[in-house]
Amino acid sequence: MKMLQAPESVLAEHYQDLQRKPFYPALIRYMSSGPMVAMVWEGYNVVRASRAMIGHTDSAEAAPGTIRGDFSIHISRNVIHASDSVEGAQREIQLWFQSSELVSWADTAPHGSTHPA
Repeated sequence: MKMLQAPESVLAEHYQDLQRKPFYPALIRYMSSGPMVAMVWEGYNVVRASRAMIGHTDSAEAAPGTIRGDFSIHISRNVIHASDSVEGAQREIQLWFQSSELVSWADTAPHGSTHPA
């Protein structure tokens, strides 16, 4: 996890698939307007679990109790981003983090039958 001011060059690469959308310039202005916190999460079904915690992209449709449902006021002011796949996460991690900033961790604690090893 780290806090940073997002460079416009990194934002442009992160949102390259949206460059032709009419809202793209406003998105880049918003995302570069203040500090942000970037994180890497790992764990069992982490993409599905994180997206469930975060909620629907459109805050008006996000369920109460999700991050977007509780803290986001408009889709153009989305308070959080989550990768949509492991492959997407790998691309985004390389974009936002140097390898020296990442810590590899393996859960070696014994688990009950409800959590497969």
